Amino acid sequence: MTKANILKKIIILVLILALPGFLYYLLTVKGKNRYQPLPFFGPKELAQTTHKVKGKDIPDTIYHTIPDFHLQDQDGRQVSAKTFEGKIFVANFFYTHCPNICDEMNKNLSALAIGYAKNKIINFVSITVDPQRDSSSVLKKYAEKFQATPNWLFLTGDTTTIYPLARNGFLVNAVKVSDDDFIYSDKIILIDEHKRIRGYYSGTLPDDITKLDNEIKVLVSEELRENDKAVY
Repeated sequence: MTKANILKKIIILVLILALPGFLYYLLTVKGKNRYQPLPFFGPKELAQTTHKVKGKDIPDTIYHTIPDFHLQDQDGRQVSAKTFEGKIFVANFFYTHCPNICDEMNKNLSALAIGYAKNKIINFVSITVDPQRDSSSVLKKYAEKFQATPNWLFLTGDTTTIYPLARNGFLVNAVKVSDDDFIYSDKIILIDEHKRIRGYYSGTLPDDITKLDNEIKVLVSEELRENDKAVY
């Protein structure tokens, strides 16, 4: 082996070893994460309270949040917004006899739910837009079709709760057109532990699912940093 080849291999090895440290340095400076934070979706307003930035008082912002709700999961248990207290959750809307899109969405969610099955602060929530047909027992059978993990709940209730929750809470469409036709969103919604909307993703696009996976990790990091600040 020539000296040039040896030198080349040494340079490659140094780069492999140094790059992760360099990226970490770019992301964290003096303990402060430098990544681009996730946006907040929905209406917002200025609060009466303030916080200081470089010595200046800056008004706090009140962001849109998911309101409380009362639904039932696939095992007939009562579920409300308080069920997800202190948790990040990923939500979507569907119905079990949906021709194609719902199955594709939930297949993608299944892969994510399995990947985060051991993470106690991540939950997945799929809410039917056809509660008249999709009882808890129907949802249970549907959940088994996707090998739903314990961190993935399928919810039903009544349209007077679900439709306003979709439109006014998650800010997506949900309306019944006929017995076999519903207008609903194919978006998957990322919600932080304070019930604020942090992202929308197409449930049928692989690139969006990858983006969702990455942004769940970003949000977990954000929540852990906030909790550390609360401790100190």
